[in-house]
Amino acid sequence: MRKSAGNRSVADVDVAVTGSSGFLGTALVAALRGGGHQVRRIVRHRPTSDDEVGWDPQAGTIDASALAGVDAVVHLAGESIGARRWSDEQKRRIRESRTRGTALVAETVASLDPRPRVLLSASGMNYYGDRGDEEVTEDWPPGDDFLAEVCVAWEAAAQPAADAGVRTAYLRTGLVLDAGGGALAKMLPLFKFGLGGRLGSGRQWWSWIALEDHIGAMVHLLTADVRGPVNLTSPEAVTNAEFSRTLGRVLHRPAVLPVPRLGPRLLLGSELADTLLFTSLRLRPDVLAGSGYAFRRPALEPALRAVLAAS
Repeated sequence: MRKSAGNRSVADVDVAVTGSSGFLGTALVAALRGGGHQVRRIVRHRPTSDDEVGWDPQAGTIDASALAGVDAVVHLAGESIGARRWSDEQKRRIRESRTRGTALVAETVASLDPRPRVLLSASGMNYYGDRGDEEVTEDWPPGDDFLAEVCVAWEAAAQPAADAGVRTAYLRTGLVLDAGGGALAKMLPLFKFGLGGRLGSGRQWWSWIALEDHIGAMVHLLTADVRGPVNLTSPEAVTNAEFSRTLGRVLHRPAVLPVPRLGPRLLLGSELADTLLFTSLRLRPDVLAGSGYAFRRPALEPALRAVLAAS
């Protein structure tokens, strides 16, 4: 990212964002604008304002001329993983929404003159598959399940930008905590009624990150000299049992009712339920911490208290 360009300062740069109306994108755009950055929102609908850039991943089109002079691109768009059961068609949509869109963004970034300095491209912690109790860092190989395969292809689709010399980072995001969206928002009603509890044995590790830190980390990575995979998770992963106990304690509700594995499997389908709820991933954010990022909410209980107090 440019530290200066004419009379422009590091706090006055252009950042283009896909997925800008989604859970993470909405928060990122607000944070960037609040920090003095200019934002161009890459949108699927016909642009209706000067800050919108049209694109159609299915058709393979994007208004490259509207991205002229952009300093950085943050690519967050993709089909929701847990929105519906995983039929063959839904799995195809999940895979193609990531690979096609990412390839289009990366190829466009590579074609610009001048090129953006950085591309932050979304990925997921499920890149690693199920790792049990092992602590997983960015140099671990991928897993072999569906989401791991999707993540491998997703990251590979951004290669044209990296090949063109654009600093490219892959954001392997964990469970993002916010009361207004994501997995936590779906859990809260049950826990508020005292019906929450561990899932299955509760021994599976959950790698989480507060929304505040996820957004802070993305802003940090716009200027930090980091490329390649980045685990976007708190340094303090917890087991699902500990997560459930902590959430119940914060809400002043019991969290003692275990949820048998069969229930989520019947509701979501076996593959989706096992992947989202019972996969064990104990990630360490070594690259992010090593780049100088200071976590604001590294521990679960203070993070949950802050998130729920702000809701």
